[in-house]
Amino acid sequence: MCTGPRCTTDGVVAEAMFGQLGEKIDARPDLQVKRTRTHCMVACKFGGPNLVVYPEGVWYRCTDEAALERIVTEHLVDGREVTDLIFHRLGEGDVCPAESENG
Repeated sequence: MCTGPRCTTDGVVAEAMFGQLGEKIDARPDLQVKRTRTHCMVACKFGGPNLVVYPEGVWYRCTDEAALERIVTEHLVDGREVTDLIFHRLGEGDVCPAESENG
């Protein structure tokens, strides 16, 4: 997850969301994922902060706690991509939100 100053004003909200991500992961002891922060992924033109899930290579817009909860619950726990929040896929490039919703 990016937590740099471009995502949110001085990165304050982005850093707080990174903390929330840790809490959401820790609240699920069976979920074995590693989280890490990066200063900037240079993709803020799509809104930020951004969160990438590997090995799938799915890039998400993660603009509020509700989006963060959906990514954790639907993708990390249930194994289903949150298509309306995806803006980029490794190997495919940028994804239009309308295209994501239609598959």
